[in-house]
Amino acid sequence: MTARPPRRLLTALLFAGLSFAAQGQDRDVRLPDLGSSANALISPQEAQDYGASMLRQMRALDMVLDDPLLDDYINNLGYRLVAGSEKPKEHFSFFIARENVINAFAAPGGYIAVNSGLIIITNSESELAGVIAHEIGHITQNHLQRAFEASKKDTPLMALVLLGAIAAGAGAGAGDAAGAILMGGQGLLMQRQINFTRKDEIEADRAGIQTLANAGYDPNAMASFFERMEDTLRVGTGGERGDVPALLQDHPVTMDRISDAKARANGLLAQQKLRPSGSTLDKSQWEKSTAPIPYVKDPTALAAREAKDNLDTFLLMRERVRVLASDPTQITTYYATSLQNQRGFDTPSNRYGYALALLRSNRGAKAVDELQPLLTAYPTNQVLRLAMADAKLQAGRRAEALAIYADLNQQSPRNRAIAMGYANALTEGGSQDEARQAATMLMPMLDNNDEPELYRTYARASNKAGDAIRAGEAFADASYLSGRPFDAMEQLKRLLQRPDLDYYARARIQARINDLTPLVMELRKRKIQTDDNPDGRSQQPLQNTGHCQGRVCFSAENSNR
Repeated sequence: MTARPPRRLLTALLFAGLSFAAQGQDRDVRLPDLGSSANALISPQEAQDYGASMLRQMRALDMVLDDPLLDDYINNLGYRLVAGSEKPKEHFSFFIARENVINAFAAPGGYIAVNSGLIIITNSESELAGVIAHEIGHITQNHLQRAFEASKKDTPLMALVLLGAIAAGAGAGAGDAAGAILMGGQGLLMQRQINFTRKDEIEADRAGIQTLANAGYDPNAMASFFERMEDTLRVGTGGERGDVPALLQDHPVTMDRISDAKARANGLLAQQKLRPSGSTLDKSQWEKSTAPIPYVKDPTALAAREAKDNLDTFLLMRERVRVLASDPTQITTYYATSLQNQRGFDTPSNRYGYALALLRSNRGAKAVDELQPLLTAYPTNQVLRLAMADAKLQAGRRAEALAIYADLNQQSPRNRAIAMGYANALTEGGSQDEARQAATMLMPMLDNNDEPELYRTYARASNKAGDAIRAGEAFADASYLSGRPFDAMEQLKRLLQRPDLDYYARARIQARINDLTPLVMELRKRKIQTDDNPDGRSQQPLQNTGHCQGRVCFSAENSNR
């Protein structure tokens, strides 16, 4: 399976009933209303389940940049903004899409993605926050619901487009057919949506600017970033449509819109000057008291030490995105050449990026050499210390690495990035007791977490610790969260056949099978091919392998993972 057709097929699948494309949320929106007459079609919980399903599909196609350090950073930034929005109690989840296109999008259920290409192009956290605040504005202003209400007559057309795209994508040698059919259907609807889109963009700007100000960011950041994109386009490309960044195609910017945004930002700044000293929300206050508690993953996030060590966490995370989204050899050459030839390139963040690139190229000893001067200058920075632990482990200095991991874990015992690094170090080359320590450390983090690699790390530790049943369950959960429900089902069925299962383990596994069965049967019924079920047409519908025994059997989409 080639890389491009699956991405187009995913885009087609995202239109299923809801018609929402990842790279054009405003013009492609077809989301059933969550709070008006469309409530009969989909509930808020179902919308959240849809967003989670979309994320799993994207993971199956390697379209998500999964990294615990970046995940915590982007979510803590997002939650800070949500706390200053009009709906701080709504469900939101933020993730980074592995895509060099400069764009971001909002999806049903409060799922907001920021492309890696957008993070790389931003100059400050305020610029990044401005884009995310804009997407939050689309959610809080109910633009997805309004779009559905305004386009009910178009829904049958998009259903036909969807069927054509799926059929084209499922056929052998489909090539670009799925994307072509889908885009053809979108073209019929484009003109009817443009005025509505412009109105929503301005409204999302205004709500986002207010959110920025409430969260303690520069309210001018949003307008400044869009203006910089416009200037780059005007100077560098001459304005050809094919060269327009996707962000500007999906979020059309005019001088009137930029002027309106600047005027509103300046008004908010003037209001802030009139407030009593200390009444404006700043980052330290937010971290201590105002985050939406139900959705905060880790109050001891690595970014919290930014002020103490005077190193901008955003710049470190930007380089981390650049490295993880690039080819290891090419990005290593990029840093080495730039550090040698560009005098202004030699900054702490770029040195950190170079060390990460060396790590990805399996040159741990060289990475240690690069990180040591940084840690001499910033000895308390946890991001740098975690990188040093990773580098020393790769360089064969396991005892030194374990000492750093242990100290970091003591400082931040619930931090996933630290715990996963520490657990891997304990498991690889360690004893059974060390593996058991790793599994014990990770197990509390599994609740309400949807990161597949966390489950895989726990599974490897459990397996080495001698708990093959827990390891098998975790591997199955990782497959499910990675968009491979058929693999997950087969793993669970094999586990259920083990003669050494006790009552509780058998009940857990059977419950998971009951959850997955409706989803797997529906995929086979619709003959939808996936990587873990390449020929759905030849499969018979899966029979339920157990009995619900009075419990309600929800589909996997509704299970609380």
